[in-house]
Amino acid sequence: MDSTTRPTALVTGASGGIGAALARELAQHGHDLVLAARSVEPMEALAAELRLSGIAATVIAADLSKAGAAASLAADIAARGLVIDVLVNNAGLGAAGRFDRGDPARIGDILQVNIVALTELTRLLVPGMVARRRGRILLVASVAGFQPGPHMATYFASKAYVLSLGEALACELRGTGVSVTTLCPGATATRFFDVAGAERSLMARHLRKMMPADQVARLAYRGLIAGRRVVITGAMNRLVALAVRHLPHAITLRVTDLLMSED
Repeated sequence: MDSTTRPTALVTGASGGIGAALARELAQHGHDLVLAARSVEPMEALAAELRLSGIAATVIAADLSKAGAAASLAADIAARGLVIDVLVNNAGLGAAGRFDRGDPARIGDILQVNIVALTELTRLLVPGMVARRRGRILLVASVAGFQPGPHMATYFASKAYVLSLGEALACELRGTGVSVTTLCPGATATRFFDVAGAERSLMARHLRKMMPADQVARLAYRGLIAGRRVVITGAMNRLVALAVRHLPHAITLRVTDLLMSED
């Protein structure tokens, strides 16, 4: 595909981890990229890497924890004359600890990035996709979205919102040419646990092997192209998601409480 026929994908949270892996996967399959995150330097390095394969890569600094940032990002993209064919809402934050002891500002940032900005950006870009009768949306949730999560209550709740929103939009947009896929990865080999302050949790300390981010990205891309409603990465994670939907919350809460504790 040449530059006039390649679809353009917007990836938020593209400075590292799953976001950067998704950008590479999309580039490998012929997508031009718009990379958005707070940290510009790692995105510039990623963009330079992608351009070596002939892909157009645009870097936009965007702090989605700030009110109005999603609208500003959408306006910036439009001002550059770019049309987004694939939206990857990957940006996300987490924080470990008991809710009543948590930093209110951090909790606000989690809600703003994981819920508000994700919703606003999707709402701003979907109408154009519907009008063109083509588009794909990937919302990055987590297996955490299938159950409440003591010690990371706000994060788990925010991912439940993303999962619910994604499944509802997938149903609403049937027949429009726009598909919505919600990605639910489990523990992934990124810096998430460290940044969230959960590196001392039982899960982080004793989980023997986390799925590499590039493997998560490959599975996500396959599901996105296939138009799947929900993609859960890994057999064990699929089993967990199934179990928590059928087991009593009294049991699943206790297990999650244990896994996310530092004892």
